[in-house]
Amino acid sequence: MVTVERTQTGLRLEKNVLKVLKGLAEYLDVSLGDLVEGIVLHSFDGKVPFTPETLAKIEQLKAVYGLTLTSADAHRLTER
Repeated sequence: MVTVERTQTGLRLEKNVLKVLKGLAEYLDVSLGDLVEGIVLHSFDGKVPFTPETLAKIEQLKAVYGLTLTSADAHRLTER
C-alpha cells in the first residue's frame, strides 16, 4: 500500500458523465474519487483503465443515462 495525502476539490462535470461515473463506481464497489484516480493514473501511464467486461458495463450505463458524448467531443463542449 502507498500512503497519500488527498485534497477535497470541487470538480465540474457534464451531468450524464457524472451519472455514468457514479453508476460505474457503484458497480465496481469503489468510491467515486478512487474511480477517478484510477482512470487518471492509468491514462497518465498510457494504459487502458478498463477490462472489456467493464467497458460493456459502461456502454450499458451510457444508454441508461443518455450519455452520447465521446472523446471526440472532449475539447468542444460549451455550457448553457
